[in-house]
Amino acid sequence: MPLQQLIQTYLPAIEDELQLAVARSHAPHYAELLKMMRYHMGWDGEGAGPKATGKRVRPLLVLLTAAAAGDNWKNALPAAAAVELVHNFSLVHDDIEDNSPLRRGRPTVWKIWGLSQGINTGDTLFTLAHLEMLELRRSVSTKIVLDAASLLQHTCLHLTQGQFLDISYENRNDLVLDDYWPMVSGKTAALLEACTELGAIVAESDATTRNSYRLFGRDLGLAFQALDDYLGIWGDVSETGKSAASDLLEGKKSLPVLFGLQQNGAFATRWRQGPINPDEVPTLAAQLAAEGGKAYTQYQAERLTQQALAALKAANPQGDAGEALVELAHTLLKREV
Repeated sequence: MPLQQLIQTYLPAIEDELQLAVARSHAPHYAELLKMMRYHMGWDGEGAGPKATGKRVRPLLVLLTAAAAGDNWKNALPAAAAVELVHNFSLVHDDIEDNSPLRRGRPTVWKIWGLSQGINTGDTLFTLAHLEMLELRRSVSTKIVLDAASLLQHTCLHLTQGQFLDISYENRNDLVLDDYWPMVSGKTAALLEACTELGAIVAESDATTRNSYRLFGRDLGLAFQALDDYLGIWGDVSETGKSAASDLLEGKKSLPVLFGLQQNGAFATRWRQGPINPDEVPTLAAQLAAEGGKAYTQYQAERLTQQALAALKAANPQGDAGEALVELAHTLLKREV
């Protein structure tokens, strides 16, 4: 299993690079700021460790893509750390925007240090991400550094645009399916798309190969989100780790919900009447399935999964890293629907 072997090699190097990047902010007057970032990254504080750091899927995608495209994976380490820092910046701000007190079972930064310091911690991680990307100059040409830095900037714009739509959708009842894809393309898929394209950029892949890797990352992100939306209503709690009732109770404008609203049936009628009560969830989920929402979401998840795998095949990934990329894609998309 090349994936597990490469993860064991790559993860320590990713953590070392991330630690170096975050440490650049350190100076005598900023010890508490460093403490906040190290806490959020999962390195320090109560509950620190692998569960608090997360799986580092995004930096792994960067390194695996670079290696599968024929480069030394170590050359891509700054790019891998940069995307993980952007991801964590977005999590810090998401927690504030969503008023979430917990992240991976621990109190969030804003809950411990307050809203103002939480915002500033996220801003610092964002800035460090862009400084880290410039560290690519250690191993690649100036042109490649500029291409990678430009891609990250555009990705951050796309990410924040997706978050804007997600927030603005919360109080809207006129949404249709066409409104869904721009939101998740930015909020979920943009960073995964950047991960695989960055790996190809560092490896100096030709334009066709680079585009194939880009499409792989994009469709991987979209398929993952469609699956997540499915499981948020019809998932097995023992598999997902969260109640299948949560998305309906929270009023989330997910893919199956928007499909149901567009049908203007019994599901849409009840949804538009106001918040869902816990005892209504089983009946409402069954109604949504009967109106086609379950089958539609399954279809979209499968369609996007096949598109992602086809794009990866077109990129012709090589060696153990190529096998590991295929394995990682199947791991992320294997959740039963």
